[in-house]
Amino acid sequence: MALRSICVFCGARPGHDPAHAAAAVTLGRTLAEQGIRLVYGGGAVGLMGIVADAALAAGGEVIGIIPQSLEHSEIGHSGLTRLEVVDGMHARKARMAELSDAFIALPGGLGTLEELFEVWTWGQLGYHQKPLGLLEVNDFFGKLCIFLDHLVSEGFVRSEHRAMLQSSNSAEALLLQLQDWQPTAAAKWAGQRQP
Repeated sequence: MALRSICVFCGARPGHDPAHAAAAVTLGRTLAEQGIRLVYGGGAVGLMGIVADAALAAGGEVIGIIPQSLEHSEIGHSGLTRLEVVDGMHARKARMAELSDAFIALPGGLGTLEELFEVWTWGQLGYHQKPLGLLEVNDFFGKLCIFLDHLVSEGFVRSEHRAMLQSSNSAEALLLQLQDWQPTAAAKWAGQRQP
């Protein structure tokens, strides 16, 4: 699958580990060097600002989507290729998904996880067939992945749907995984008795 545009979910804070910022720089630069447009939440702070600045510095195209209510508190990035201001968080996520061929999560907090899980759920339900990935930084997502595997073993998530989420500690390797990913044919409710 050709990836022309990737949405990156990440923190509006840089985190304590300098490796988080370094990974954001590498990802932003790699996307630009491969001619892949970056779509993200539009902030100028934290990992959001770092990944955007790295892509811009490498000559990449960057589109930010930010709710009007957060434009000032998240300090909307004024140097982007395009900054779209939308009505709210739901509109933000829908627009980011609309503009993107794939999704990558860098380290972040509740908002990052919420965005990742919502777009993953949309894929599980068949609303899109776009790949998702975690850019692993010093085992940041390690315990989360263990828990996701636990959900499979407990029968709450199908293994095919768990496999929708790729993971790598290399931006280049993760992009290759996302390009090679094939959508699952398993329906969410396959094999279950309907009420």
